[in-house]
Amino acid sequence: MVIKESIKNKSIADLNNDFIVIIPARMSSTRLPGKPLKDICGLPMIVRVAQQSSLSKAREIYVATDSQQIYDTVNKYGFKSIITSQNHQSGTDRLSESVKALKLKNKEIIVNVQGDEPLIEPEIINSVAKKLKNSSSANISTCAFKINDEKDMLNKNIVKVVCDLSNNALYFSRSGIPWINRELDNTYGYRHIGIYAYKVSFLKKYPFMKKGKLERLESLEQLRALENGYKVTVDIVNREIYSGVDTLEDLEKVRDIFSRKMQIYCQ
Repeated sequence: MVIKESIKNKSIADLNNDFIVIIPARMSSTRLPGKPLKDICGLPMIVRVAQQSSLSKAREIYVATDSQQIYDTVNKYGFKSIITSQNHQSGTDRLSESVKALKLKNKEIIVNVQGDEPLIEPEIINSVAKKLKNSSSANISTCAFKINDEKDMLNKNIVKVVCDLSNNALYFSRSGIPWINRELDNTYGYRHIGIYAYKVSFLKKYPFMKKGKLERLESLEQLRALENGYKVTVDIVNREIYSGVDTLEDLEKVRDIFSRKMQIYCQ
């Protein structure tokens, strides 16, 4: 497939920053169709995500999409976009095509910001990039924070992660891991946040990696890395992070947050 890149650029990049943000986006969300273009206080969601990403230290920001409509919208607001195949099964596969199209070097670092996270914190983007850069053995970095109640611990839509003593991921699951003996410990586990930093060399290999049983059972694509022997280092943050928009209810909550922020700015 031919890859197209928009001619509009955002503000001049700081050449001292050594990672790139790529935001995968598609229109065919099952729970919220057309999600990337849903309005959030006057701007499409995907533009809100790109704006938040542009506040990070990223050298460049790209939206990778299979939709001409998303491509045109991103271009309209002055951000870069590339058209990718409609046949990808995951956002990571879309990233793999993108890094090849952009002719990125193996040692470069890509941060994958989800296209449905308009409240993503720029500091989190910087943090996962730095975490991977400082690791001598990992090919991926990601983020997690402490779960504070049993309801979240048991929620199958909230992904949990357990780590070794060096904060490398041992396993990701929708189940409430680890099981905790309340007689010994009254805390809960860690909630995984779906932001990743990758080495380009890993992304180029990803489409050719075998899809394992655990990935299929959990429906979690990050398990492919673990099942194929790659290390994932986890940045543990000491506060709760906003989650993405999956449902109309989530969208209304985000709209309310943006509305309140805009009212504060205008005072």
